Amino acid sequence: MIDLLAPFVEFGFMRRALAGCLALSVSAPPVGVFLMLRRMSLMSDAMSHAILPGAAAGFLVAGLSLPAMTLGGLVAGLAVALLAGAVTRTTMLREDASLAAFYLISLAAGVLLVSLRGSQVDLMHFLFGSVLALDDPALILLGGICTTTLVVLALIYRPLVIECVDPLFLRSVGRAGGPVHFAFLGLVVVNLVGGFQALGTLLAVGLMLLPAVAARFWTRELGSTMAVAVVIAALASFAGLSLSYRLDLPSGPAIVLAAGALYIVSMLVGPQGGLLRRLRRPRHLEA
Repeated sequence: MIDLLAPFVEFGFMRRALAGCLALSVSAPPVGVFLMLRRMSLMSDAMSHAILPGAAAGFLVAGLSLPAMTLGGLVAGLAVALLAGAVTRTTMLREDASLAAFYLISLAAGVLLVSLRGSQVDLMHFLFGSVLALDDPALILLGGICTTTLVVLALIYRPLVIECVDPLFLRSVGRAGGPVHFAFLGLVVVNLVGGFQALGTLLAVGLMLLPAVAARFWTRELGSTMAVAVVIAALASFAGLSLSYRLDLPSGPAIVLAAGALYIVSMLVGPQGGLLRRLRRPRHLEA
C-alpha cells in the first residue's frame, strides 16, 4: 500500500494531478448517468469537441491562459448546444445529425486555429490534455466546477429525473422542462471544459461516460448508480496515474483505459445484466 502511494507522497505534480482527477470523478460521472438515461451519450462526445474552437480562440488571444481558454470553451460549447437545438426545431434534421455536423466543423476549426499560432506540442496539449501539468489555478477551476455541478444537480434533481422518465408529464404540470434541460446542458459543457483542462478534448468525455455505463451493471437505483460511478471514476484516476508513472505512459489515455478496463470487468461480472450472469443457466423450480 505504501508503494502504491509513494508517487503521490513524493511528487507534488502527482498530487495535483490526482486532486484534479478526483474533482472530475465527483462531478462528471453523475452528469454521465443522466446522459445515459436520456440516451444522449454520443451527444457528450460531440460537445467535447465543440469547445475546441473557443479554447483555441482564447489561446490565439492570450496564449496558454487558463481564464481565456476556459471562457472561450464555455462560450463555444454553449453556442453549439443552442445552435444544434435551433437547427433541430427549425429544420427537418434530428438533434443527433445537427450535433454531428457542428462537431465536425468545430473540430476542424479548432485544429486550424491552434495551428495558426501554436506548434505540434500545443496541438497535442489541446487534443490530449496535460493532467500532470495542472497548477493551482486549474485545481481551483476544477474544484469550482465540481461544487457548482453538485449544487445545481441537487436543485434540479427531481424535475431532471422526471424529464428522463416522462418529459411530456413534466411539460404538462409546469414550465420547468425548458430551464431544466438548458441547465443540464450547461452542466455538460462546464464539466467538459473541466475535463479539457486535464484530459484534452478527445478524452474529456472518458471520465464522464465510462464510469456511468460501468455502474449500470452493478445497481438499478439512480442514487446508487451515481455513487458507484463516482467510485469507479476515482479508482480509474488512481490506477491510471499510477500506471502512467510506473510504466512511463501518457497519463490521460492511461486514466481512460483504466476506466475502460473497469467497464469491461463490470460488463463481464456485474450482477445487473453482466455477461457471465446471463450465460449462467437459471435454476428450475422444484415442487
